[in-house]
Amino acid sequence: MPVRYHAGVALIVHVADVSRLTSHHADINLSFDGVRFTITTHDAGGRLTVADFELAERVDVIVSGHPAAWDVGPIS
Repeated sequence: MPVRYHAGVALIVHVADVSRLTSHHADINLSFDGVRFTITTHDAGGRLTVADFELAERVDVIVSGHPAAWDVGPIS
């Protein structure tokens, strides 16, 4: 999702709070024009588990309703 940098940081903080509460964390990559969440269970050798799908659903809900989605526009 293309977002402005600071909006991406705010999005990451929101996802990090949920991740802390569920004790399951995504790998997060923030670039100048977007955020990427990669979710696997490292203890399971990088395979997908039920916890991964549950976290992905939570991240989808956060992203769809996050103000960062409103901050889409050209980088100036």
